[in-house]
Amino acid sequence: MAVRDRARARPRAVLFALFALVAGALAAPANASAADLTRVTGFGSNPGNLAMYAYVPDGLPAGAPLVLALHGCTQSASDYHGHSGWAELADAHGFAVVYPQTTSVNNASSCFNWFQSGDTARGQGEALSVKQMADHATGLYGTDPDRVYVTGLSAGGAMTAGLLAAYPDVFAGGSIAAGIPAGCARSLVDAYTCMYVSAGKTPQQWGDLARAPSGGWSGPWPRVAIWHGTGDTTVVPANAVESRDQWTDVWGTGQTPAETTTLPGGTTRASYKDASGRSVVETYTISGMGHGLPVDPGTAAGQCGTTGTYYPDRICAGYYTAQFWGLI
Repeated sequence: MAVRDRARARPRAVLFALFALVAGALAAPANASAADLTRVTGFGSNPGNLAMYAYVPDGLPAGAPLVLALHGCTQSASDYHGHSGWAELADAHGFAVVYPQTTSVNNASSCFNWFQSGDTARGQGEALSVKQMADHATGLYGTDPDRVYVTGLSAGGAMTAGLLAAYPDVFAGGSIAAGIPAGCARSLVDAYTCMYVSAGKTPQQWGDLARAPSGGWSGPWPRVAIWHGTGDTTVVPANAVESRDQWTDVWGTGQTPAETTTLPGGTTRASYKDASGRSVVETYTISGMGHGLPVDPGTAAGQCGTTGTYYPDRICAGYYTAQFWGLI
């Protein structure tokens, strides 16, 4: 059944669950201008029924990186583009940004369907639509295919985790902001548990959930940044610990950080390194911050973004993520 048909067929109980899934979360106003975004069509078969928007700085050279940025529930490509800071970073450091967008046709609250196996599995649904966007943009903009990255907030962060698990051959790195580990949910009922309660799995169990969808991928795996506020009551901070367990197990680094660093905005960065000494997983824990993607408006080095609902003024997550990926 197509995504559109599934949405129409959901009973009232499912719609109630969708409401509860996003109640109090991600109701950010879409007040950013989309004037500098370009709608891209014809990017593939698009089984997930998503829209593709792109921001490409003038004069972008061939071989530049590409970042795909996924919005949260009730948000849009325009909203995420206007607040997250990725456009500013693209201008300053020379890469293209693609914003996948879902709508209420797919999901009553315009969430990416991170909890539906048909939308997160390799070769299916929304996950395949995003992969097709990455492939199309790589050819269209002359992107280095080894420098394609994906990031997202909340439901977009949870979908990011699913994309990293399903397509480790496509994405060199990812960043999960206020998100949920790959494979945590297979239904809306599961989603409640994932959002509000620790699932209690071991690092190996989490790692297996990331490895299973990849089609037998043996590496190298994407490098993963994990952002979460300690005051998040919408997606509890246990999810950040479980995401760390998942990706450190995939990388085989263990769960003890090689080093920790204090950053602005009450942020603690913990780095987990591979045998060569390269940081492959990093967690960014923001003391007292609630649900959202931290930004730091301004023009100084390390600043980016615009404040808004679920975009608190703490630290520019995009800047430190791009630095971790090697884009800066």
